[in-house]
Amino acid sequence: MITNLHIKNIGIIENVEIDFNNGLNVLTGETGAGKTLILGSLGIISGGRFSKEMIRKGETNSYVELCMYEPKSEYSIDGNIIISREININGRNMCKINGRMVTVNELKEFMSKFIEIHGQNDNQNLLEIKEHQKYLDGFIGNKIEDLKNKYLNYFIRYNEINKELKENFGDDKERQRKIDLLKYQINEIEVANLKEGEEYELEEKRKIIMNSEKIVQSLNEADMAIGESTIDLLSTSIRALEKIEQIDKKYEQTINNLKSVYYELQEISKDISSYREDTYFDEQERSEVEERLDLIYDLKRKYGNSITEILQYNEEIKQEIDKIENLEERNNELKKEKNQIKEKMTQLALEIHKIREKKAKELSIEINSNLKDLEMKNAKINVHVDYIEDEFYSTGKDKIEIYISTNIGEDEKELAKIASGGEMSRVMLAIKTVLANTDQMPILVFDEIDTGISGKAANRVADKLSKIATKHQVLCISHLPNIAAIADYNYFISKHIQNERTNTNIKLLNENEVINEIARISSGEINEATIKYAAELRNKKAS
Repeated sequence: MITNLHIKNIGIIENVEIDFNNGLNVLTGETGAGKTLILGSLGIISGGRFSKEMIRKGETNSYVELCMYEPKSEYSIDGNIIISREININGRNMCKINGRMVTVNELKEFMSKFIEIHGQNDNQNLLEIKEHQKYLDGFIGNKIEDLKNKYLNYFIRYNEINKELKENFGDDKERQRKIDLLKYQINEIEVANLKEGEEYELEEKRKIIMNSEKIVQSLNEADMAIGESTIDLLSTSIRALEKIEQIDKKYEQTINNLKSVYYELQEISKDISSYREDTYFDEQERSEVEERLDLIYDLKRKYGNSITEILQYNEEIKQEIDKIENLEERNNELKKEKNQIKEKMTQLALEIHKIREKKAKELSIEINSNLKDLEMKNAKINVHVDYIEDEFYSTGKDKIEIYISTNIGEDEKELAKIASGGEMSRVMLAIKTVLANTDQMPILVFDEIDTGISGKAANRVADKLSKIATKHQVLCISHLPNIAAIADYNYFISKHIQNERTNTNIKLLNENEVINEIARISSGEINEATIKYAAELRNKKAS
């Protein structure tokens, strides 16, 4: 249940804090005092849309904080949950659940488990077909739950088998397509006849080819610089020094050094000549190197970042082909199990369908009975349960949708296509009344539910709200004395001017103030007669 709602800077609300209680909480007050803004704030904290025009004039942000107590909640150790949402004028949102930052969508999903808002534009659950099944199954209760759980176990295994078959290429065509693809890849790799280190050698060779002209020119220059004349000069120097080598040992050492230089220079000259011969490439050889490298690059793009990885991938896909070709036995076992599960699921789905079909008629009758009480005498609800032969859903094979005819003689239509928000609210009230004992939603908010009704119908609405409030916390904005009189807690919303600004106030009323407020909304003024009438209405609640 909601224990506290704190609102800042939304419309004419500057700073309001409300402590709510269990049971039926009714909010009444002056026109334009801020009742709709309070309901809108509940929508905002539930992940609803927000327009920056809602931010109070002169302020840069709005803030809504909600405190809930849910003792069995998995989201809190002590049952206390604090949700907040701050919206800045630049559109930036900051949402938190127990201090943890969440997105608006996460906030919306979280709050959908705790609160339903029913007003002119807020009956979204009633419009969603998936919710219609929840209403029917909630009405049926435990009688269907065991069957649904058995069915669900089979459904989970059914999907696991489908997933494994897909991964195992259980479809013959798909399996053959995969084998053909892998064989094509193997052929492409093996035809290339790749060798470790080949790419490096080719890249070095291409670098030489690309620079061959420059290399030849430089080698020629070096060869000419060394030339035979240089070697001959060294030879002449050696012979000259040989004539005096016996005179002093130092000459002998110099001759030995010159000879070393002479022999090394001869080798260098030979190497340069050899290099020069090796740098000649014809156009065909150049083209072959380029084509080979292009092939390697293409294979790298497809199968790995290096030749090593490509060759490794080739071995892996050989193993994969072997695995696929040997999966037939496993796939046959899975297909057999799948067929057995389909039979069991179909049997259970038929049992579930028969129960739903029977109970859908009962639910329709009970909702229609409640609609008559709510001054919708010509409206007729029909809960459709259609068995879908070719589909398996997580809850059976049924498509469940609520249809309605709002006037005698008209064809029934999908509930989403009916008219006003007031009618939608009363349809939801009728449904919630029927499901009061089984519905798991802890907090229900009703607005505009009393639009266009009075007298006996107003009493009926009050009775139904009171019944629902025995199992749920109910917040209701109302203009009817009948509903205000049945409340467990009454709140009065007013506005006042302070420092030339309009502000909203909210007050929890004591019993005397409740009587005065019922008198006010019953005739617009408080006098002896209206107070007596208000007291009578209040006494009916007490009785």
